[in-house]
Amino acid sequence: QVQLVESGGGLVQAGDSLRLSCAASGLPFSMYDMGWFRQVPGKEREFVAAINWSGSLTSYADSVKGRFTISRYNAKNTVYLQMDSLKPEDTADYYCAADRPRSQTILSTIPREYDYWGQGTQVTVSS
Repeated sequence: QVQLVESGGGLVQAGDSLRLSCAASGLPFSMYDMGWFRQVPGKEREFVAAINWSGSLTSYADSVKGRFTISRYNAKNTVYLQMDSLKPEDTADYYCAADRPRSQTILSTIPREYDYWGQGTQVTVSS
């Protein structure tokens, strides 16, 4: 049974940092691309960042580029999202997801293309 468990969310002030973690089990983690998405109630889930199976390729939404960093540690089956210079508009539920690799150069930004999802962790940024 595949499980993705996010942690690290919380309530912070604008300008603060948070590091989200996603621990995976039940799948060959080092063979999957991983992504982070976020969702605000009433809105569609949106892409935040993705990383390929080896960690050699990353992709970011324009809204977080330069502030967020995705990384992974395959030996611990964990993917991270370091979030710096947080803004109130970053407030959302954050989800990690796993995707079978599609190519050497493309990371999916589309939620429906991901195979497995975690339950999410809440991030609230106050102004």
